[in-house]
Amino acid sequence: MATINSNFLKLKAGYLFPEIARRVRVYTEENPDKSARIIRCGIGDVTEPLPAAVVAAMHEGVDEMATRETFKGYGPEQGYEFLRQAIVDHQFADLGITADEVFISDGSKCDTGNILDIFGKGNVIAITDPVYPVYVDTNVMAGNTGEADEKGAYEGLLYLPCNAANQFVAGVPTEKADIIYLCFPNNPTGAVATRAQLEAWVKYAKANDAIILFDSAYEAFIQDPDIPRSIFEIEGAHDCAMEFRSFSKNGGFTGVRCAYIVIPKTLTGKSDTGERIPLHQLWSRRHSTKFNGASYPVQKAAAAVFSPEGKAQVSALIEHYMGNAKLLCEAAAAAGLTVFGGVNAPYVWVGCPAGLSSWDMFDKMLSEAQVVITPGSGFGSAGEGYFRISAFNSRANVEEVCRRLKALVA
Repeated sequence: MATINSNFLKLKAGYLFPEIARRVRVYTEENPDKSARIIRCGIGDVTEPLPAAVVAAMHEGVDEMATRETFKGYGPEQGYEFLRQAIVDHQFADLGITADEVFISDGSKCDTGNILDIFGKGNVIAITDPVYPVYVDTNVMAGNTGEADEKGAYEGLLYLPCNAANQFVAGVPTEKADIIYLCFPNNPTGAVATRAQLEAWVKYAKANDAIILFDSAYEAFIQDPDIPRSIFEIEGAHDCAMEFRSFSKNGGFTGVRCAYIVIPKTLTGKSDTGERIPLHQLWSRRHSTKFNGASYPVQKAAAAVFSPEGKAQVSALIEHYMGNAKLLCEAAAAAGLTVFGGVNAPYVWVGCPAGLSSWDMFDKMLSEAQVVITPGSGFGSAGEGYFRISAFNSRANVEEVCRRLKALVA
């Protein structure tokens, strides 16, 4: 009989967002008259159309596939050179990154989970709490944890509490970690790390021979020019960090799928025999073996994000969503709630009214206001007592959510 990966049995309940979808589905089945009023501000999915420059480029790519002379079959697994170079030129200029250190993929969610393939067992893994659930669940699946306790915390992970006292930015721990997950701007809290805070993390990683997995999928939403957009802006990061980025939120690619990892060739890990091995070569081998590359039309569309027209259109999208975030912050504050995020990130992190848990607030918002939010406890035990509102929506929907939120809490 075929055996299974029993690590999957350690996972707690369902993945957060399918559980939210299940609860919403039950509610709509029981209240069909109210289903049309539901506004979804839970999962961070974009709502606005693709930029016109992106659509035009994708059409061109499809048209090229229609003739023998310009048809493309298998492309390079690491990504087409034109896209990798565009990324370096427009995202990492003067940061010492080269095009062959960029790997194109179909999503950062996939990449942050798949990256575990190149790391061995026994690493001490540091996770912030609250945290994007994929970081935790994929480590559970990979066998890097023990069982979860009654609060959902897994044995074997080093949890770094984030709370109002530290503005939801974890400080470096006293314990030694080997792999560190950092996400800025943060999902779910919307927090950002200052240059000094990132310098402290790079210093820690170098002192402890650790690797930083830096998820900057939301860097395009940073409004403050003093906040670093890339870990590679920090001196020494090329020797201790890799960076994950995505076209999902800035370019509206959630349904198109395109992202990338930057792995400097100077970044190394240690083999069982103590030999230093470049992680770039390991990921290149893994990527080439398990991935056949993002499609040509999609990569052509992604490159259009960096065209003059694409940049202007993406900027308009960012302005729209950040305008939504501002309205949501103001509405939550006007309702007397404690508010974090929403300034350099498209997520607003809100304290629940006194006496309500995160899931209580979820149920209250759904049943009484027909608004879907994300309960903070779904991101870890330190998220209890908070909820996340996504700014990814139409302006009309956000204005209506603001009205309903203030009426509900008042």
